[in-house]
Amino acid sequence: MKSFLHRPLRFLLVGLTLVVLLFACQTAPKADSPSTPAAAESSPQATPISASGSGLSSSPAQLPKLPYAYNALEPFIDARTMKLHHDKHHATYVKNLNTALKEFPDLQQKSIEAILTSLDSVPEQIRTKVRNNAGGHLNHTMFWQIMGPKKGGKPTGAIATAINQTFGSFDAFKQQFNQAGVDRFGSGWVWLVRNPQGQLQITTTSNQDNPITEGLSPIMGNDLWEHAYYLKYQNRRPEYLSNWWNVVNWAEVNRRYERSQTGG
Repeated sequence: MKSFLHRPLRFLLVGLTLVVLLFACQTAPKADSPSTPAAAESSPQATPISASGSGLSSSPAQLPKLPYAYNALEPFIDARTMKLHHDKHHATYVKNLNTALKEFPDLQQKSIEAILTSLDSVPEQIRTKVRNNAGGHLNHTMFWQIMGPKKGGKPTGAIATAINQTFGSFDAFKQQFNQAGVDRFGSGWVWLVRNPQGQLQITTTSNQDNPITEGLSPIMGNDLWEHAYYLKYQNRRPEYLSNWWNVVNWAEVNRRYERSQTGG
């Protein structure tokens, strides 16, 4: 009889315990879930122009947003190469440049282009670092813009006319451009530029040098550093150069050509 009388009490205690536990679970703060990388981390903000209204800003320099997905240029340029190239190599140039300019606020008021065209005014102790990293920043900012998914083909507009007049045909121009890229020893760039006489010409530069340091206006350029192609093409630079034409954004190249005619 005593056991029978105690049984409802035990049920009541068990029920109260369950209610208390349920209430505690509902009111307890939730643990933070593992963070997901924000879109801004893989797609940094676009680089602003300088305070003067032209050129890339150096106060501070910023990594520009890649204007398409990492895999957008496949099969010609693979996603892994694009991610490493943009997020690591270009980001390092920006970081190193900002470090070099940190103690020189007067230089930070200049655009990247202005700094590179007046390197003699840069203090000697940072000149080489500025030359390499400002050039790397400027070169790669252009590089992302003159490529795009579902591009390639033949140029149109003013740049097409200028190429045909200068080189005879687009095919002849491509052959000369590719050969200059093959012949460039070591790391560097191959360029189509407009010289001070208004003529187009093909040239190459070493390391991260930009043609503006030689008084030339860069219209388009292809990166010859191994980090731009080695994961996919290994030592086959000619194959990389040949395939690169499939991703050239001729609308942007034409815009750059027309801007060079007005002194931009």
